[in-house]
Amino acid sequence: MTVAHNPSAPFAHKIRPRHLDRLAIVYVRQSTAQQVTGNRESADLQYQLRRRAVEYGWTDARVVVIDDDQGMSGQSIEGRPGFQRLLAEVSLGHVGIVFGREMSRLARSCKDWHQLLDLCAIFGVLLADADGVYDPIDPSDRLLLGLRGMMSEAELHVLRSRLLQGKRNKARRGEAFGFVPTGYVRTADGGVALDPDEQARAAVRLVFEKFAELGSARQAHAYLVRNGIALGVRSFSGPDKGQLTWRRPRLCAVYDMLRHPFYAGAYVYGRCVVDPTRRTGGKSGRRSARPEEWVSLIRDKVPAYITWEQYEENRRRLSANHSGRVPSVHGRRAETLLNRLARCGRCGGPMVADRTHEARGPRYTCDPRHHEAGGSACQGVTAIPVDRLIGSLVLDAVCPAGLELSLRAAESAGRDRDRLRAVWRQKIERATYEADRARRQYDAAEPENRLVARELERRWEEALAAKRQVEEDFARFDADQGREMSAADRERIRALAADVPALWSSPTTCAADRREVVRLLIERVVLTRRGGTEVIGVAVHWRGGAVSRHEVRQRVRGYAQLGRVAALRARLAELRGAGQSRQQIAVALNADGFAMPRGDAFTADTVRRLCLQFGLTERPATPADGEPRAGEWWLPALATELGVARSVLYRWRQNGYITARRRAGTPTEWILWADAAERRRLRKLRAFEERHRCHNPPVELTTPGRPKSKSRGRGAGSSPARKGGT
Repeated sequence: MTVAHNPSAPFAHKIRPRHLDRLAIVYVRQSTAQQVTGNRESADLQYQLRRRAVEYGWTDARVVVIDDDQGMSGQSIEGRPGFQRLLAEVSLGHVGIVFGREMSRLARSCKDWHQLLDLCAIFGVLLADADGVYDPIDPSDRLLLGLRGMMSEAELHVLRSRLLQGKRNKARRGEAFGFVPTGYVRTADGGVALDPDEQARAAVRLVFEKFAELGSARQAHAYLVRNGIALGVRSFSGPDKGQLTWRRPRLCAVYDMLRHPFYAGAYVYGRCVVDPTRRTGGKSGRRSARPEEWVSLIRDKVPAYITWEQYEENRRRLSANHSGRVPSVHGRRAETLLNRLARCGRCGGPMVADRTHEARGPRYTCDPRHHEAGGSACQGVTAIPVDRLIGSLVLDAVCPAGLELSLRAAESAGRDRDRLRAVWRQKIERATYEADRARRQYDAAEPENRLVARELERRWEEALAAKRQVEEDFARFDADQGREMSAADRERIRALAADVPALWSSPTTCAADRREVVRLLIERVVLTRRGGTEVIGVAVHWRGGAVSRHEVRQRVRGYAQLGRVAALRARLAELRGAGQSRQQIAVALNADGFAMPRGDAFTADTVRRLCLQFGLTERPATPADGEPRAGEWWLPALATELGVARSVLYRWRQNGYITARRRAGTPTEWILWADAAERRRLRKLRAFEERHRCHNPPVELTTPGRPKSKSRGRGAGSSPARKGGT
């Protein structure tokens, strides 16, 4: 329907029929909820713009009021659905004019304001306020609107700066209080005091006591949850403002209590700042500020739960716990002693404890993810021998103090029982008070007013049931704990203290307890594996500055990885040359400190296999066909000479790549012919197989040579194996 244009209407030279054919939108906004509820006159003036639109020529049905942004600031378009709806209607060409009591009601940001102006200019939309009507296409009107937008933004900054400077000045005096932490209340004179509730104060003190005892916020939180200890929190708003409510302690609340300097009696302002770069994905951008960024820090300003020295020690321990935590790259946590304590002796980086290789047990690995460009791991060592050494060192350090530890353990257990009983007594006292209060309310009600009396009676019964439940829970707790330690318990503690190693290895002692003891004594352990051998250098850095150095040995895959393989070979040749038997050689090698790659002791059978691997004839051969001739090798000796695994030679023998014969009288011992030329061919064959794993080698590399007939007539003493001590 087309609205007739009235030339006598106000601003008729700007309001054309095409404007009257569209909607007239009245935008209503107030910045805060307090303004919405308290400043009703401003809202009424904005709603009266609807009548002005009717005066300008629009029908009442064509006037739309958008008031979705009540209680929202105009400094940004984010979170303002009403303004976004306005932009959408303008972009669709549905709007002829936009009314606002002041231009600052529409936007306090030049960016948002000019976006609206550009859209209104494109679609021919007018803007109107209490002073007049403006056409964004007209240069004079656009200049005036631009100046008003700039003034609105500047006014916002001036107001905010004035308020912020006043608040900062008040904070420098230590008087700008907002929400006080748990365990504190605001006083009538505007100050801060400890919570008057004794149970609420006791719960806060217990958090700091358990953290000082356990050294971990997570363990302190677990202690509170395990014993059903709640924190008393007072509501800061709502119908229960100022009332004390009991809540299950959260881990983040425990961390905040340990980090907050308020509990050390220090007033602080500016602990949280807003980082604009973090305002992504709907996040507020708030972050914790560093101490040097705080606006104000005044010590001894408020009542304290702990001293300033205790607060600094708590922050130091929290920082040490966090910096030492290495994220595991595996799903399960290894049951090792040096989690977060092991360091790589080659690169200095952390060594992650994992148990991926079940067959080899847990290991300490220098994780490649902690190196640039995803480089390979520096080293990896088996955790079992290292943990065995650390356990023995810790036991040597704590055994002299066994009796003192037992007394301290008994005292600590007694203090824990006393603290928990105090908490339970406070719970019973509170439940008794609630029941008595419900009874007094019931007694004060008029008996004839059954509508009220029935409700008060129900509340009284619920309070009595809650009191009875608390008393029963305390009775069960007291029966489990016992009032005093019995004589049998004291004797058991003394016996365990006298035998600390038994307590250390007891099944009731979990890995977490052992790690906690290790962390109390040791700061870090530097592990260095010597090449690819079995020797691991262990440098233990004790708390206090002392450093002790040790060596342990781990299991390896073969004799070639042993650090003393040359000495082992020489000693074995010496003992064999002396004519000793297998058993005698095994006893001598074990006495000299030699061990097999897996750490086992030598036996007669392992000596026999070792002689074959080293190419040493274990005993003189009587038949002529039982010993290598010229150019012939024992299979293990040739594998060592070529630097390949014995399985490769077995495969070549089966494929016909090498000339071989079985030793007379033995089904498993093989003698291979390989003179100098043959060994060169075999090396080329192995190199081809390593480079081209999916291709068949050429014929010239797989065709074995044939020994000359005269070589078979040579004596066994000229064999290469015998020349090399084999």
